[in-house]
Amino acid sequence: MHRRSIVKGIEKLEKHPLAKALIFDLDGTLSDSLPVHQMSWEMTCARYNCRFDSAIVPLLTGMPTARFAERIIADNHLQGVTPGEMVRIKQELFWKYVYLVKPNPQVIALVYKWRGILPMAVGTGASRRSAELQLQQLGITDCFMAVVAADDVERHKPEPDTFLRCAALMETPPSCCQVFEDGALGMQAATRAGMFVTDVRPFTQNPTM
Repeated sequence: MHRRSIVKGIEKLEKHPLAKALIFDLDGTLSDSLPVHQMSWEMTCARYNCRFDSAIVPLLTGMPTARFAERIIADNHLQGVTPGEMVRIKQELFWKYVYLVKPNPQVIALVYKWRGILPMAVGTGASRRSAELQLQQLGITDCFMAVVAADDVERHKPEPDTFLRCAALMETPPSCCQVFEDGALGMQAATRAGMFVTDVRPFTQNPTM
């Protein structure tokens, strides 16, 4: 059973009445991290004397960093550059500047509202280290029963595996889970998982689309 829980004109984020567990995307949902990611990519691309096209962000939001690197390499026709090498540079820059990541207040407020009442998890396309550093920066690490990162699944958003693993770790049926997302691929993944979906973009500081 799936239905969008965002209604036009709604003033704040709410839990769906039938939801028994909450799953949050990280980048763009819990964290206002887009400016730091973009800066990291621009600094990375400067090392390769190529250009970072920010138009790929809404297309790939929710995918692992390697997919961004593959797209940048292809778009710029880079020779002799591996995605793994580019990802390493980008991630190290992001980790260096993670202290600049800010919270999305309305989403964080919802986390605190249901902390200790409902099981909650994070389902993200970020690497585990990036996820852990951001949650530490936001001060909400202890709010979640589980964190499912890019390292933990073989198939990433828009496939449902990330969110289904969250549900399994929380021991909650997918049909009773509510996903909070800002990315189109993540919303598709939540829909395929049979979960309630909330588009947080009206409530975040830097929507991705």
